[in-house]
Amino acid sequence: MLPTRVKDIPLQPDKETMKQAPLTDFLKLLPVELLLRTMPSGLFLVDTDQRVVYWNSEAERITGYSAEEALGRHCSFLEGVECGRGCGLYSPTVEKPVIGAICTIYTKAGDSLIISKNIDYLRKDGEIVGGIESFIDVTEQKKLEAALRRQSEQLESTVAQRTAELEKERSRLNSLLEAMTDFAYIVTDDYQLSYMNRAMIEQLGDHVGECCFNSLHDLNHPCPDCPIERVGAGEIVREERFIPKLKQTHELLHTPLASSDGKTLKLAVCRDITERKAVEQALRDANTELDAFAHTVSHDLRSPLTPIIGFAEYLREQYRDKLDEQALGLLRDIETQGHKMLQQMEDLLVLAQIGKLPQPAEPLSTNAVVADVMENLRDEIADKQAEISVGLLPAARLPETLLIQMFSNLLGNALRYGCEPGGKVEISGEREGRRLRYQVRDHGRGLEEKERERIFEPFTRGRSSTGEGTGIGLAIVAKLARIYNGRARVEETPGGGCTFVVDMLEPE
Repeated sequence: MLPTRVKDIPLQPDKETMKQAPLTDFLKLLPVELLLRTMPSGLFLVDTDQRVVYWNSEAERITGYSAEEALGRHCSFLEGVECGRGCGLYSPTVEKPVIGAICTIYTKAGDSLIISKNIDYLRKDGEIVGGIESFIDVTEQKKLEAALRRQSEQLESTVAQRTAELEKERSRLNSLLEAMTDFAYIVTDDYQLSYMNRAMIEQLGDHVGECCFNSLHDLNHPCPDCPIERVGAGEIVREERFIPKLKQTHELLHTPLASSDGKTLKLAVCRDITERKAVEQALRDANTELDAFAHTVSHDLRSPLTPIIGFAEYLREQYRDKLDEQALGLLRDIETQGHKMLQQMEDLLVLAQIGKLPQPAEPLSTNAVVADVMENLRDEIADKQAEISVGLLPAARLPETLLIQMFSNLLGNALRYGCEPGGKVEISGEREGRRLRYQVRDHGRGLEEKERERIFEPFTRGRSSTGEGTGIGLAIVAKLARIYNGRARVEETPGGGCTFVVDMLEPE
């Protein structure tokens, strides 16, 4: 039989024995009670009937049961796994010692704890006289492990879901690229072609796995202006490039594409614009010829007009007494129409020259330009007794001649057709980055919607026009806006009248 207390085991050595004991036997000479009491694990001993015969202080702390409450009780009072064969202590099929078994017990306060325990036999002279169990509280550890496991499962689920979504997106992208007639290819960050669509392979052959600069551009090094670094930084790049193998010019759109391993690839979609470039060049050539023709016509027609006007004026002045009123009126009409035709020639010349004037190095004061225009139109302003309101206008790096022409035409148009005597004309403007917007607003009779659609066409006048203008002024304004990547339009002024708006993109 085991003693009821471990302290009853006569293993306390005397001092002389301690002195004579070698170091290797030091642990054998320590008091058993001291060893068991100071262990950092809960520990108890049971007899062959599984009655508790020893209960250390850590077991007291973990379970809440004191030694007096535990001693003599069947170890099943902890309400853990079923004792006897269930715990494995006395099971002949369970090899001893049992290390790291996990089970649940209940404390004196009724709280459940998860413990990790080690169990083994106690033997005396080779005979099993009891058992020993040490245990530690792993409740928080198991909770943490469970939380980590759930988190890991959630992460795995999220990764699996995202991977499936990426694969689905990649499948859709692949289907889309394969159906395209434009070329499309994907390049890795080390210039390797990882994908070419069907249309591209049919034209250039399959070069997947090869260097893009060698396969596509016959170079032994990356292209000098390769956008792969900019695309890798998340930028979308558009460019035009000549493809030597096809003798074609392509417009390329380079886009960042995330790979399954987290790297950024470059997706390039290429469109053959060789024919479009040829048409654009033909259009530029035609416009150049048209501008040259307009310049020639306006210049050559002015030469005979000058003497015609001069002769009409001479006849009217020198032969006033010999001509009747009808003849004098005809001479005055010749002069008037001649001056009108001269103005048309001047306007045609301006129309031909738009876009050919050099850009100023510094922005011009648009308010100063408008002040000069108002000075040139002071007689018309005075005749109408018009009030001209000018707001703070954004400076512009545009040719001064064109700005003068634009505001002269817009303000002159407002005075002649949109301003009643004593009326008001408002000039305003604003800037949004490089985008410039100028407005000239009147409060007159306005224009019908169908007239607003055609008012910027050459030689077009509104129904309310008196015939004073050349019909080219607003066409000059519209061409000026187009040259600078914008447009001119007319809107209805609230309460009546017209608001002419000119949007332009200032050159870089």
